[in-house]
Amino acid sequence: MLAAAHQAGEALVPVVVGVVIDQAVTTGSMPALLRWLVVLAVVFAGLSASFRFAARAGERAAEQGAHRLRVELSARVLHARGGAEAGRLPGALVNIATGDAKRVGAVNGVLPFGIAAVAGLLVSAVALLRISVPLGLLVLLGTPPLLLLTHLIGRPLERRSGVEQEQAAHASGIAADLVAGLRVLKGIGAEPAAVARYRRTSRISLAATLRAAKAQSWHDGAILALTGVFIAVVALVGGQLAVAGTISVGELVAAVGLAQFLLTPFQMFAWVNGELAQGRASAARIASVLAAPHAVGTGTASPASPASGGVRLLGLTHGALRGVDLDIAPGTHLGVVTTDPAAAADLLDCLAREAEPGAGSVELDQVDLTEMAPDRVREVLMVAAHDADLFEQSVRDNVLAGRTDGAADVDRAMAAATADEVARSLPEGAATVLAERGSSLSGGQRQRVALARALAADPPVLVVHDPTTAVDAVTESRIASEIARLRRGRTTVLVCTSPALLAAADRVVLLADGRVVADGAHADLVHTHPGYRTAVLS
Repeated sequence: MLAAAHQAGEALVPVVVGVVIDQAVTTGSMPALLRWLVVLAVVFAGLSASFRFAARAGERAAEQGAHRLRVELSARVLHARGGAEAGRLPGALVNIATGDAKRVGAVNGVLPFGIAAVAGLLVSAVALLRISVPLGLLVLLGTPPLLLLTHLIGRPLERRSGVEQEQAAHASGIAADLVAGLRVLKGIGAEPAAVARYRRTSRISLAATLRAAKAQSWHDGAILALTGVFIAVVALVGGQLAVAGTISVGELVAAVGLAQFLLTPFQMFAWVNGELAQGRASAARIASVLAAPHAVGTGTASPASPASGGVRLLGLTHGALRGVDLDIAPGTHLGVVTTDPAAAADLLDCLAREAEPGAGSVELDQVDLTEMAPDRVREVLMVAAHDADLFEQSVRDNVLAGRTDGAADVDRAMAAATADEVARSLPEGAATVLAERGSSLSGGQRQRVALARALAADPPVLVVHDPTTAVDAVTESRIASEIARLRRGRTTVLVCTSPALLAAADRVVLLADGRVVADGAHADLVHTHPGYRTAVLS
């Protein structure tokens, strides 16, 4: 409404000026001149105030809209049932949640100005109708075709804007991956290959951006040309009417002023149309994330309370797994060795409820995981991945991971994972704030802090994947015995090939060709099973 009031006020200015000329200047009436100058001042004050508050309201609406979209996208990406990240790099998701959300939010800010432009056109048309019916009809009948042409001209911009955002998101994703793996790339001397890869991606993104910029320039130029022709026609008709004596000098001034004013709403239409074209392209990308199918289903069953921690795999088939049968009694300290890394990843996905089994089932305390919501499963069964990231917080906050209970559990967990030694080596101890993803720590130090975080959570069932691959043998032996002691009476599954961790387990199973092919104590399997010996000791 405020933006509409501003445009209406802008349209009234030339009308009032025309009245001043006809009723005060040509007649020489000073009272009329003063009276209409006061009216003109009021109009200016109104349009100035309305523009200021309209711009503020539009900016607030744009920012609030973008914020709500970011929240919705974050909630979808972090949803317990997953699926939004499928086929998308993390950097691409960040780009969608920032750049695309901002573009769609901007639509909230420009729509009021589009409505205001319509209001300005209507006021101009009514004023021109009062001056001259042909002039008014020219504006009223000529505007709809002009708006249709504006929309059609915006189609190429919309298409190219979508491609531009796709390529920019891909480039952001590649950059994020390269930064995350910078240490590894340096370690293997792969920096030139990584730089070449990003350069290719960046050039493709640049080409898409230039095409979008070209489309933007053609769009704006075409709109400006169409607008100029339309305004010239209005001014020409008005001039002919004045020459014929159909309208007065003041009315001619008003008509010319209105014709010049029409440039503003048409420029606004061009701007709004461009923003809408880009917003539609970004909205489609946001919708593809929000509408992405979930990776797993949900259920209504609840875990047993209190949970005993019994886990059973019945004919589990998923990826590299081929009918795995495994019964893990409550409180068991189990080691799982796989000859195929893909089988370990598939097993963890099923246990973490991040993927639905192709066949068979996983039961937790005799309840099928597919019958429970993923977030309810994770209250009882926690999977600590090998590549778990740390956050830009203190060591202690990373171990707490948002928990607010007593410090004693955290201290015991840090001691069991030898993360207390890591803390003592840092300038401010456990209060030392880590760099992004824990990059200020070595690989072994990050593993120990991540393991401490998993142990501090103390779930009834804890599944840990390769927690000590970057830790020296002496420290690994200590961690193995400390985990067994700390987790006594709680179900613990260690998916690894570490002899130290496996030796501390109650029993160990070997998965080969997607099935359980051996089951027993670590020492017995080392002596009796060649496949196990090769997997663990080679």
